[in-house]
Amino acid sequence: MVWLILALIILTISAAVSMKSRWTSFVLSILAIILGLTSGINAYTILIFSIAILNVFSLLAMKDSQIVGVDYAMVAIMAIATIYVFFVTDVAMLLTLFVVVSVPTYLLVMVGDREMNVDIGIKYVTFMVIATVLFIIGIVTMIYFRGTELYTLGFIAMLLGLGIEVGIAPVHEWVPDVFSKADPIPVSILASIAKFVPFIIAYKVLLATFDQVNLLMILAVISAISMFVGNIGALTAKELSRVLAYSTVANMGYVLAAFAAITNPKYVAFAIAGGLLQLTVNSFGKVGFFTSIKSEGTASWVSYLLGLSFIGLPPLMGFWSKLFIIYSLIFSGFLWLAVILVINSAISVPYYIRLARDLGGGWKVGVANFVSLFASLAMLITIVPPDWFVNAMSIMEVVK
Repeated sequence: MVWLILALIILTISAAVSMKSRWTSFVLSILAIILGLTSGINAYTILIFSIAILNVFSLLAMKDSQIVGVDYAMVAIMAIATIYVFFVTDVAMLLTLFVVVSVPTYLLVMVGDREMNVDIGIKYVTFMVIATVLFIIGIVTMIYFRGTELYTLGFIAMLLGLGIEVGIAPVHEWVPDVFSKADPIPVSILASIAKFVPFIIAYKVLLATFDQVNLLMILAVISAISMFVGNIGALTAKELSRVLAYSTVANMGYVLAAFAAITNPKYVAFAIAGGLLQLTVNSFGKVGFFTSIKSEGTASWVSYLLGLSFIGLPPLMGFWSKLFIIYSLIFSGFLWLAVILVINSAISVPYYIRLARDLGGGWKVGVANFVSLFASLAMLITIVPPDWFVNAMSIMEVVK
């Protein structure tokens, strides 16, 4: 806790000096993220640390950011909250961390190299406020009205809030517009580090309170809808940013599908591992692709490595995340949802290949291209089969 407080103090200083010295703010923000690891070091926290570092470095590609320096501190505090949420069991603290991760994105989404994207920011903030209210009301209701009819209402409110927050169909309306109109670098942060905390809180609360198996069918159907809407939307979209937006909708459907296995204690660790590993794939992949858009292309092998991981080619990370989800679904009585996931993975092949081809325009020396390079290399860490990630998920505590 002492190191965590120190990290927050450093971030305060980082934000304060940002207008005077961009590089001082950059270094202090990196230091704060490193101190955030004192909450605990395991496979999950190391991956979050890696994503956060790439997010901070990607901001260097925005030379004329209106909040230069402050944006580093914002990403750092989001990273610390995302690391810390793994170990928290108190409901009030969990919801506080949810707000801590969500609010900085309200400003980040408006930032651009030339001018503030106020119009798209207003649209995004409106949806996020609604999502936050629904999510918090839903979580609180589920905790305090377990076993009653109000629990069902809480579950629905939580699911709606989660869906709007991360972009799950059919409540994903903001995603295509924001992803295609906002600057690629802030969007890569929205699509990566900002996605973990809502899902982890939902996992923890559901694991601690869930006793109405019939509600799983609602969740499973919504996840299937999100997969189809996302993948079909990406197939028909022409603008690269819009393709990535619909790809995110599909990926959130994959992650949501893992919730269907929460009632099976024997396979729940695989379900959670698969869901969070898919979020990690989505994070590294979106950082890599969006920074490539920012730099107007990257090396072909980098873009293809990202695309093939999204498709699920073994032994890349995307293969293992989907395998864990499918495995947990099959043995939890959701064979039909596992089949739909496989079908949607096949549907996604053409547009990921198209993304890889269109963005593989040749290497250019620059910050954005180095970020996309390291994001693509991260997909190779599962050459060592990720039972280490399943083990990390098995020790995650639920709400008390």
